[in-house]
Parts: sequence; structure tokens; C-alpha cells
Amino acid sequence: MKARAVLAALLLLATALPAPPTGAADAARPAHGLSMYGDLKYGPGFAHFDYVDPRAPKGGRVTLSAIGTFDTLNPFVLKGVPAAGLGQVFDTLMVGSADEAFAQYGLVAETVETPPDRSWVAFTLRREARFHDGRPMTVEDVIWTFDTLKTKGHPFYRSYYAHVARAEPAGPRRVRFTFTGGTNQELPLIVGQMPVLPKHWWAGRDFTRTTLEPPLGSGPYRVEALDPGRSITYRRVADYWAAELPVNTGRFNFDTLRYDYYRDGTVALEALKAGAYDFRLENSSKHWATGYDVPAVREGRIRKEQIPNQIPTGMQGFVYNTRREIFRDPRVRQALASAFDFEWTNRHLFYGAYTRTASYFSNSELAARGLPGPAEREVLAPFRDRIPEAVLTQAYRPPSTEPDGVRPNLVAALRLLETAGWVVRDMRLVHEPSGTPMTFEILLADPTWERIALPFVRNLERLGVRARVRTVDAAQYEYRLKRFDFDMTVAVFGQSLSPGNEQMDYWSSEAARTPGSRNLAGVSDPVVDQLITLLVAAPDRPALIARTQALDRVLLWGHYVIPHWHITAFRVAYWNRFGRPAVSPKYELGFDAWWVRTE
Repeated sequence: MKARAVLAALLLLATALPAPPTGAADAARPAHGLSMYGDLKYGPGFAHFDYVDPRAPKGGRVTLSAIGTFDTLNPFVLKGVPAAGLGQVFDTLMVGSADEAFAQYGLVAETVETPPDRSWVAFTLRREARFHDGRPMTVEDVIWTFDTLKTKGHPFYRSYYAHVARAEPAGPRRVRFTFTGGTNQELPLIVGQMPVLPKHWWAGRDFTRTTLEPPLGSGPYRVEALDPGRSITYRRVADYWAAELPVNTGRFNFDTLRYDYYRDGTVALEALKAGAYDFRLENSSKHWATGYDVPAVREGRIRKEQIPNQIPTGMQGFVYNTRREIFRDPRVRQALASAFDFEWTNRHLFYGAYTRTASYFSNSELAARGLPGPAEREVLAPFRDRIPEAVLTQAYRPPSTEPDGVRPNLVAALRLLETAGWVVRDMRLVHEPSGTPMTFEILLADPTWERIALPFVRNLERLGVRARVRTVDAAQYEYRLKRFDFDMTVAVFGQSLSPGNEQMDYWSSEAARTPGSRNLAGVSDPVVDQLITLLVAAPDRPALIARTQALDRVLLWGHYVIPHWHITAFRVAYWNRFGRPAVSPKYELGFDAWWVRTE
């Protein structure tokens, strides 16, 4: 889930610590898996995950959809837009289970060992681990991958591995990673998510560049064919080295997987109904409510289902780029949020399908609720003079237009804007004394968002704000976001049940200055930096919950986004040719455990 939910306060790299004392080393024992806190669900002799069917048949061709375009098969660098599905080409040291909060089991690694203080982690590689060309995966490949990702890869990796001081051989098949920067419970698991790339294949190739050359991998699929920007096809590796491992039993059942690219979700929906592809994860409530009234659905040839999940829904919203001068004052951000009418949107556009989001960790025990409890207050006490008073005295609620509509919100917004120096002159909201008008652009990549953004723009006009919506192609959108070249956009900040180092990439001051980071809002607050450090160092689950709730509360009262909505089920539509396990995983859809029916 960590890998999904999201890929330090980007702290300065510290010097490597000396080897741990003998006592700590002696306490480490090789194990088949590792969890964040507590015991593993699956013991050393487990045969398969509970949410797969070990008898699932192999075979069949499956076509899926993707939106936009792609221009690279190198997903590990900042440049380019990677093709969909590339993660299935590369095996990782360990693999997470989809029915535990944060637990991993050996894939390339046969065993993992870490001391109680988690100051280092060591992996022993499986003898049978192979790349697709038959070459064995070695300790040298692991070390080269780590060093390359950290020095030449996407800036995310420099953040994610900031406190991994070094990787070094510790035996013929054993590699050890040493950590620095204080206690970090999840670092061994973070390293376990790392793919193992072939050093020999990359020799003579520039790792930092985009490429359409199919990469050499080790995973269950390899690239078979591509039409650049339009489609990519993967074929299941017939002699995949890890096919019989417990972590893979019952998974990766399709012989081929093809991703066809479409301009937007509306076009893609029509293509599904025409039979152009097989499976769709629906994210539009309008499409879900009105777009499937066709004979294929009524006759059962296309199945339409909601599959419940227990995934933290994170935060989706209109994101302010606080690097822009007009958005630097939190009072301005709070006021403009009052112009978004969720209740009208949910009723008229979404058929009442959604719940308003009021936390960055919604749908989980990590979400801040009501007033801070004793544990949260203890976490926040050192920052009392540096956080808004409301953090400690008010329960956060996003602006609501019930029961009187948006007008009372707009009146209150104008009062708040006036305290920040903004007044209405000649029907325009301007800043005194400069006379600078309030004007900004909402950047989108999907035209379906226009029906949501345009009513928001109309309400902003009633405040004297000149906002405009601009929809661009996927490549331009990606380019501009990587360089923080936008005023406002729509983004999703996914979360897991075990938040940690990825929060640095979302909210830290260093990430705010790092192109390509996920800190789109430009959050740069020493209090947030320190709360992230505390969260990462949480010694147990209760401490993690309290520290996450405290971070959540500070972010909410910073008004960095205008919260949107969430739903707690997967909405899927698919041609009735699939089988799937009787048990669904709690924290993923688990499509890689489905199969094509042969009857």
C-alpha cells in the first residue's frame, strides 16, 4: 500500500554512521518478511495470499485504457511521460501484501534482517533470481540500482532515500543498507520496495534520458510491442523465474496486456462500450450514473460493480500554488475556498455519490477529528506559538453551502479578503494600495474537469476574481507540474495506512524547492517539516496515529487545498469474460489476480 498510495522534510544527507554495536547486530535474525509494527499476517511457510486463487488459469489477451500519451519507457527519471504498466517489468526486493497496513514479503530477497533499532537492513538474494536475459541478479546490481536512483533518478528518490547512507556487499548474496538521521521505522520497508535493475544492460546507456527502447527487466511481463504515444503491449514471461513463489502464486495470469491511449475519459468510455478494451475503473460519477445505459450492460455482457475497500482516500482538491504571490496569504486561500459549492456539485453533477473530504488521511484512523485529544496536544505543544490558534481550538470543516446556498459564504469571504488587503473596486477584486487585480488560471489535463471548475469560476466572479480554466494535453500538463508552472490545479495526494517518508515529498520545505516533487502546493513551513520528522520517527502505532493527526490538522488549517470528495469503493465496468478470487483485498483492487475465463 505504501508503494501505491502513493512512490524529508528532504533533510540534508548526513554522514554514514559507524557499524552498529555487536548487540544490535546479534539481535537481527533473517526473516521471510517484515512489517512496520507488530506481527506479519503470513507465516514463513505460507503458500499464497488470501486474496488470490492459486488455481487461476493462465492465458488470454486483455486490453486496458490509458489517458493522454507517453514518450518514454524509462519510468525512473524526471524527463518524459512513462508508459502505463511499466511497473510489471521490474521485480523489487520485497512485495507488499494488499490486506495488511504495511507489510512486505521476500521477492528478489529470500530473507530480510534488521535490528530492533532499525539502523540498518540486510537482504539475502535468491539464488534463482534472474533478469529476462538469463543473467542472475546480484548484490552488485542492487548496489548499482540504489546509487543510480539516488544520484541520477527522479528527485523523488533522493527524498525517499535521503536517510539511506550507503549500500554495501555483506556476502556473496547479501547486501546491507545502513541508515542515518535518527530513528525511522519504515526505512527497511522503503528499501524493500526498490526495483533491481540490470547494471550490465545500462552500461553504455544514459540513465538520465528518455528512451523508447524496451528495457531489460526481471518481472512477470516484458514489453512486446509499442506504438509510441498510442499503445503498448506486454507479454507474460513464459519462464518467469519467480512465478511459483508464494507472493506471486495466483497472480499475473493474462498472457498479454495491452494499454490503448485515449484523449480523455469520455472517449475512453465510449471505446469500452464499443468493445475496444476490456476493463475500466470508473472515476466519474456522471459516467457511472448515466453512461452505462446500453444493451451490453442490460444484457450482462458488460458487468458494472462496486467493490468496497478500506483504502485511506487521501486528499483530492483544487491545489493552490503558494509560490504565487496572490496565494501566499492563508486568509486569501481560506476565503477563495468558500466559493466552491460542493453541495451543489455533488447534487447536480455527481448524483449524490460522494462524501466531502475533511482530512488528508480520510477514511482511516489517521484522520484528525473534532478537537485535538491529549496525545495530539502533546505533539503540538512545542509549536503552539507557531501554528494558527484554530488548530487547537476548532474542528476543521471545509466550507459548506447548506442550508442557504453560496451567498453567505461569499459575504464572509469578502470580509476575510478585506483583512488581507483585498477590496472590490469597479467589480474587480484588487489589492491595496497597488491595485493589482486578483486573477489566476486553473490548469487541467482532462476536459471532464471543466464542468466542475467552471461553476467554481462563476462563483469567484461574484467576488470580483478573474479566474480562467485552461485544459492542456497530458505532456504539457506533466511538464508544467514538474516545474510548478501553474497557479491552481487539481491533484490527488494518496495515502497509506502507514504514512512516512513520502510525506517529505508531499509537504517539506526542501521538496517545495525541488522540481518534480509532489509538493505542488509549495508548502514551506518549519513546523510541518518538524512534524514530518516526528511522524517518520514514530516508535509505535499509537505514536504514529497521534503524529499523523497533528500533521493533518496543521495542513488543513494552512488552507493549501480546497478539499473535494471521496468514495470508499472501486467502481468497475468490464466485459463479462473475467474470473476473480472469492476474497477481495482490503487495500487494493487486486486486478493482477483476475483471469480470463476459458469456458
